[in-house]
Amino acid sequence: MIFIEILSGVISGMILFQTAIVAPVVFTTLDAENASKFLRKIFPRFFMVIFILGISALIVSSAILSIQGIIIAAITAISMFISYLVVPATNKARDEERSTAFRRLHTLTVVLTLFTLLANLSWILPI
Repeated sequence: MIFIEILSGVISGMILFQTAIVAPVVFTTLDAENASKFLRKIFPRFFMVIFILGISALIVSSAILSIQGIIIAAITAISMFISYLVVPATNKARDEERSTAFRRLHTLTVVLTLFTLLANLSWILPI
């Protein structure tokens, strides 16, 4: 069980690091063009790494029949896979200056990431 909790801690740490450290530094250090290039490279990888960690947690949770682990891992894997799939459409909406579409797609990935963070932090308050 501790392995699943460690994976959730790693996932939570990655999300918090990305939002509290990486994003602010990118926006205060790089110009708009280079920030865009960086973010277009980092976010697909960010979502895919967390997806893979979620799948790993799902496999382990299933093997030891941890219902809480299965739920958290499934939320993680599904949310991050959806976020990964949405990235090209988000980039296209930005490129085509479709601000409403961009805002909706970006908000979707932010909400899914926040949901993933909260799910993974739920180990603090076991079900």
